[in-house]
Amino acid sequence: MTAISLGPAQTPSNQKTFWQKILPVMACGAGLFSDGYINNVISSVITVLGRQYGAVYTHSLASKHMGDVAFAGTVVGQLVFGYLSDKWSRTNSLMLSTCILILFTALCTGSYWYGDVVGMFNILAAWRFFVGIGVGGEYPAGSVSAVEATGELKSGTRNTWFILFTNTMIDWGFVIGALVPFIAAAATNNLETIWRVSLGVGVIFPSVLFVFRIFLKEPEEYRKNSMKHTKIPYRLVLAFYGWRLFIVSTVWFVYDFSAYSFSIYSTTILASIFDARTAPLTIIFGWNIVINLFYIPGTMLGAPLSDRLGPRDTLILGLALQALVGFIMASCYPMLSKPHLVGAFAVVYGIFQAFGELGPGNNIGLMAAKTCATGVRGQYYGIAAAVGKVGAFVGTLVFPYIIAATGIDTYLSAQVPFYISSSLCVFSAILVYLGLPVIHQDTIQIEDEVFRMFLTNNKFDVRQLGLKKSDEVSSMNTSTTIVANSPPTEPIKEMKSQETGGHQV
Repeated sequence: MTAISLGPAQTPSNQKTFWQKILPVMACGAGLFSDGYINNVISSVITVLGRQYGAVYTHSLASKHMGDVAFAGTVVGQLVFGYLSDKWSRTNSLMLSTCILILFTALCTGSYWYGDVVGMFNILAAWRFFVGIGVGGEYPAGSVSAVEATGELKSGTRNTWFILFTNTMIDWGFVIGALVPFIAAAATNNLETIWRVSLGVGVIFPSVLFVFRIFLKEPEEYRKNSMKHTKIPYRLVLAFYGWRLFIVSTVWFVYDFSAYSFSIYSTTILASIFDARTAPLTIIFGWNIVINLFYIPGTMLGAPLSDRLGPRDTLILGLALQALVGFIMASCYPMLSKPHLVGAFAVVYGIFQAFGELGPGNNIGLMAAKTCATGVRGQYYGIAAAVGKVGAFVGTLVFPYIIAATGIDTYLSAQVPFYISSSLCVFSAILVYLGLPVIHQDTIQIEDEVFRMFLTNNKFDVRQLGLKKSDEVSSMNTSTTIVANSPPTEPIKEMKSQETGGHQV
């Protein structure tokens, strides 16, 4: 058989410094900080708007959608930018999403409607929809570029760095999104200043990233395996990846269904300590910081596990541990919910959150980014992430009805959601074990080669893959070759045996 060329590289990886290798990963992935910040800071903004405008705000139509309208925009952004990152450009898509984030976050900060307060609420909600589109663009354009950039990092550390600059950034966004309103409330009693400053700080981070992203180049894998200049054979793509995409999307849906809707328990913890309607804002926001800090040890300690155990096994481990803690919390809730044990409740609940980050929080995005070929990775990732956000919306919509269905029993209304969430964790763990592949350090390169084989076997001209010479970012002067008749690696053996989907990586 003939040799399969992986194509030349513009600069040999072993000649680059660590910082030259890590900066593209950071610049591409860290924009997800805005997702955590924007989605968390709005809860504090809503609290302040309610205090400043009272019934005028709470009875307005905008108040009913202020918290979730960004979800809708995020879904649109994930789908649109998933397509753009495959068919237009990884880097250009990333720059566009950054510009949208900066522009509409600034417009949110300055929301105004000719002196009409209700009009201001409506325009704020409208701007948040467009902010969501920018956030959504960060998922396929940013995360996909980040995972492709990790290929130049030292083998055995690639999953860790990807997680630290994607999911960990989301979690730090949540923490800073709770910290900024606290600082603003401590600095001034002016309610309008508090909520406008809280929103305005969200402009700073994407603005800094914009400077770094100006210097980004198209990832090496995208230059070699892009489908930018050919019609994507969606029938073949679905035959090869349809089942896997269904599994990844379902697990992401279930995770977001529980993770976002469980923010309801922040209110439960706080309400057992003080009257949330009259207590100082610094107390409300301070406890919000404490609760959100529990995400950090889960994501940061869990990141190296994804290299040691592999993303799939770490995902299963996190789901199993979260289910166990959830069942314990449900059964012990009558005791843990006593006012004098609220600290213990907060700690156990925090552990429940931390295991969620260690498992699905860290690894579902990594699985989505690494289990698909480069030519359609943006759309694959965008669809899976969009389904996850739909899960978040459905969860926030459904959980209040679940609680209401339990009747007046206070304990039962808190126990049932934990039982449901823990059961869904077990269900997700089974899906992952049965339906998702083992991920290796070099999975991206192997996946591209096996997908090329599949396309070739189905009469698709793979010479159409890659960027045209006029679109190449820079000249490339070295090449790497895989000899097809040499002994294949174990992952390739596994994948070749199941070329129509559900293959091992």
